[in-house]
Amino acid sequence: MRILPQFLTILTCCFALAEVTFAQQLKEPKTEYKTVENVLYREADDATDYMKERCRLDVYYPTDGRAYSTVVWFHGGGLTSGNRSIPRQLREQGIAVVAVNYRLSPKVKSPAYIEDAAAAVAWTLRNIETYGGSSDKVFVSGHSAGGYLTSMIGLDKRWLAAHNIDADQIAGLIPFSGHTITHFTVRAERGIDGNQPIIDDMAPLFHVRPDCPPLLLITGDRELEMLGRYEENAYLWRMMQVVKHPNTRIYELDGYNHGQMADPAHPLLLRFVKEISSVNQ
Repeated sequence: MRILPQFLTILTCCFALAEVTFAQQLKEPKTEYKTVENVLYREADDATDYMKERCRLDVYYPTDGRAYSTVVWFHGGGLTSGNRSIPRQLREQGIAVVAVNYRLSPKVKSPAYIEDAAAAVAWTLRNIETYGGSSDKVFVSGHSAGGYLTSMIGLDKRWLAAHNIDADQIAGLIPFSGHTITHFTVRAERGIDGNQPIIDDMAPLFHVRPDCPPLLLITGDRELEMLGRYEENAYLWRMMQVVKHPNTRIYELDGYNHGQMADPAHPLLLRFVKEISSVNQ
């Protein structure tokens, strides 16, 4: 006998809640995003045509100007191929993404691509506030070769120092499946076999230090990854513990190979960016 009145009460409450939600949506329009393309981030009197061609970036950003966080994103391709793009999973997430091209081997040799990566990050730190972002919340990330570049410019301070910038201004480093030993393309340029591991000043591992930015290491499944990629990153994680770095984390994505791991890694990146950015408010 009392079931029908209770049902009607519940139904009325549901309609009222739906009306409130709809009203809120009307009051809070969806954030719009813009993309500024093909920005030259390295200018020099002696710049070559190849530098002018490759040293370009795109800025994808929300237009609400709320001092948002930014991810500088370096593409993969073994330092020999690839082109910039805005990862689909990072679109419409309340952050800016700066997608970067850099010069490639064999047209250039090490450390030209590292110098380009540093110049792109320096440009971002100096210019992102023009687009409404915060220079205190600039993160650096990338997949494979892009992960290597991320770690090199964040751990080895000399590359950003060339632009009068302290690498510790970076809010966080998030390499996806990046070499932590000397990159195989750098080794190939020196005539060293790709199966011969080298750790020298072109290796992120060479520059382990306790005062670097927060570091999130992500790789694919150790059994499916490129040779030793998980173990390299695990060793970097361990050495960061040894030197007492306060915020280094590592994730191994079971069941994903080197190429597949980027998609499930992006949510981890976004969570890390949100967490660190909340501290840097």
